[in-house]
Amino acid sequence: MARTRSVIGYGGGAVAAGAAAGVAAGVGLLFGAITLEAIRAARPVDDGPDERLEQPAARVPRTVLAADGTPLNVVTYGERAEDRDVVVLVHGWTCTTEYWNPQLNHLIENGHTVVAYDQRGHGRSAHGKTRLTIDVLGHDLDAVLTEVVPPGRKAVIVGHSMGGMTIMSWAKQYPERVTQVASQVVLVSTAAVDVVQGIDVLPTVLPRYTDRFRPLVAKLITSTPVRLPRTAIGHRVAHYATLGPKARVAHVNFVDDLVCTCSARARAGWGSAMGKLNVTGGLRNLRVPTTVVVGTHDRLTPPAHADYMAEILRHNGSLRDLVIYEGVGHMSSIEAGADFNELLDKVLTEI
Repeated sequence: MARTRSVIGYGGGAVAAGAAAGVAAGVGLLFGAITLEAIRAARPVDDGPDERLEQPAARVPRTVLAADGTPLNVVTYGERAEDRDVVVLVHGWTCTTEYWNPQLNHLIENGHTVVAYDQRGHGRSAHGKTRLTIDVLGHDLDAVLTEVVPPGRKAVIVGHSMGGMTIMSWAKQYPERVTQVASQVVLVSTAAVDVVQGIDVLPTVLPRYTDRFRPLVAKLITSTPVRLPRTAIGHRVAHYATLGPKARVAHVNFVDDLVCTCSARARAGWGSAMGKLNVTGGLRNLRVPTTVVVGTHDRLTPPAHADYMAEILRHNGSLRDLVIYEGVGHMSSIEAGADFNELLDKVLTEI
């Protein structure tokens, strides 16, 4: 009997080892396919710097404590325009307040008061000890809004990617605050549900057996806590994954710097949290005019997400517009900066 058990144990180990090798091979093939696709993709257009990306000079930093005591870096830009709504900008995964430089420079020049903050674990905001969840995003936004929106005033709240999820998380948990605090909302290149499951960076023409490994690869991409070094290949992957095929070199460089600077811990922690995303309830609670924005070449939050959100908002009577930028990727407010700034101007004149 002992001999039989020994043989069975060895066989089980061999099967497990074979299965692990099969998974490794499938995952390796998919990662290789992404890299190859990025290398084959069109090179970005080298047409010089983009002045919109420069850091605004007029800024007043402050610290706002989140509900759990975590200090968040909050920056106010521009004049104290008492007769205008505050514009609150909420950046996305792996970014910082600097992501919004194209909008900050434009809005400051036009006399608006603008507030941006670093999501916890990003930029100058602490990571904190609380486990990172989508609910935490909403709690942090509420803490910021409480501090930066004066009594009797309202805010136009703009969120990109994870920032849009933040707004919907906030609306889900604080439904009564939506109409009290927000005059309009802009959801940019974002999703309400199944965001990690829906990323579209993997080539479609691959052996069918790799299909079962795609969810694992998506999870590894978003949730693996490794430092991202600046390399030529990484630069190509950043272009392929986050921007459109005809993006500018200045934009690719800017985005690559943001992503590589983000801490591995925060990137993985928030990536894991987004794997459980479902803020559809918050989307339904956005009872103010809401604009949905997406690029046709968005691989991280493909246009199907925008269509889904727009349909729910349309049903609720709160969809202001669904704006689609042709040839633009995930970093739409950078890549289509001039058009997006014009959109914001229209939103702000409707208040």
